[in-house]
Order: sequence, then structure tokens, then C-alpha cells
Amino acid sequence: MNLIDKLAWIEIQDNQVLLTKNYGKDKYYIPGGKREPGESDEQALLREIEEELTVLVDKSTLQFVGIFEAQAHGQPAGVLVRMTCYAGEYKGAIQASAEIEKIKWFCYAEKDQLVGVDKLIFDYLKEQGLLT
Repeated sequence: MNLIDKLAWIEIQDNQVLLTKNYGKDKYYIPGGKREPGESDEQALLREIEEELTVLVDKSTLQFVGIFEAQAHGQPAGVLVRMTCYAGEYKGAIQASAEIEKIKWFCYAEKDQLVGVDKLIFDYLKEQGLLT
């Protein structure tokens, strides 16, 4: 089994989740990325969010949300993505960096536009009463 190990930052405001779209990609994704060798969840997440959105997530406020697995979008059948998700407060103004083309806030009703693993995350957030 092939597994892509990723970290994701769940940022919810006004019942909407922050998503990003990279240049050359056809879908929006929950921000985050792949872990570098030897990085902890915290190190990988903080690095990825600063690189993508130019904000600093406060590591003292990180809260584990969950781990979700699904078929990886755009990959051959059987390649899964494991998304380890955290929420946390941030400092700075969210803005797209070099690799990010667009930033958008999505409500639960728009989840059909998302990739499989993000749909699972949206369902979980709704079940927890965090999205309406």
C-alpha cells in the first residue's frame, strides 16, 4: 500500500473552512503539506502553513482534530493520503505565498467540490457541531 503522509491546519471562521488552491491544480485543499524527514507533526505543520499562507501558527494553541485517510486525488488507485489535522491560533494576515494561487473559505454545503479526504474532514467537523 502506498501512503502519502500529510499534515493539515483546520481554520474555521463564520462556519467556513479555509482552503487553498495551488498553481496547476484543479481542486482546493485544506492547507498543509508533507512532512520532511525527521519532522514532528508540529514542526511540519508550522513550516507548511508559514510557507503557504505567511502566518505563524502558535504551537502552544495546537489542538489535535483527527486523522483521516482516503484515496489520494490524482493518484493511481490504492494510493492513500493520511491527513493528520490540527487547529490552532495564528498571528499575521493570511495571504497566498508563491505556491498558492487562491485562498477561499468553504461552507459545508460546498463539500462536493472537495477531494475525498477533505470531504471526510468536513463531515467530521459537521458532526462535531463546528460547521453548519
